[in-house]
Amino acid sequence: MSATIESSVFQDYDAYTPADYSVWKKLAERQLTALRAVACQEYLDCLDALHPVLSPDHPPRFSDLNERLTAAHGWSIKVVPGFLPVDEFFGLLARRRFCSSTWLRGEDQLDYLEEPDMFHDIFGHIPLYLNQDYATFAERLGQLGVKYAGDEEKITQLQRLYWFTIEFGVLRQADGELKVYGAGICSSYGETKHVYDDPRVEIVPFELDAVLAQDFIISEVQMKYFAIRDFAELWAVVDELEQRWAD
Repeated sequence: MSATIESSVFQDYDAYTPADYSVWKKLAERQLTALRAVACQEYLDCLDALHPVLSPDHPPRFSDLNERLTAAHGWSIKVVPGFLPVDEFFGLLARRRFCSSTWLRGEDQLDYLEEPDMFHDIFGHIPLYLNQDYATFAERLGQLGVKYAGDEEKITQLQRLYWFTIEFGVLRQADGELKVYGAGICSSYGETKHVYDDPRVEIVPFELDAVLAQDFIISEVQMKYFAIRDFAELWAVVDELEQRWAD
């Protein structure tokens, strides 16, 4: 990916190279194959609804994605050059903006990347913003982040809630089958396999106090996941937090 795109605050689509198209295609095709069996139906439905705007054939145009997102529930993509301070990040969520980079990893980084790139941000995160329950949960999470921006303890707890839902969330269906929905899993072939294949992984029912107390290390693979029953449970989580913190 060229430095022009990497440092820009807009998507210079014409700067994507044949190598970028190749990397996007390899990543997207591999994940589509992996996720058909393990992703929750909500994610798969949203992914299908975004086709062909989001497909292996080409890097996505953010302007096209924004049309779909805005028409659905008023969300749009905010291009950022890298990691944002947490208060800015929550502020964007509160205004129904999801931040994304425009640079794409290289051929030698298909399996591991320290800093999220466009594939993680778009393929992992964006589809579920077509789901109303999920999109509203993210907005409400952002609003809490804005409201309690000066409270370090509450912001840390909100970051943990975000991490174990939006980034690394899993879902236990009524029949007991485990499905994934977190962007950190849906955008990573290694993480997708890790959840199911590593015998050390612990899957526990989602319990708010346990999530709020659970530390995480951003650079390490996850060893513990909290399984919700459905996206309606995320509403209940925000309701409970709002009530707790208002008292």
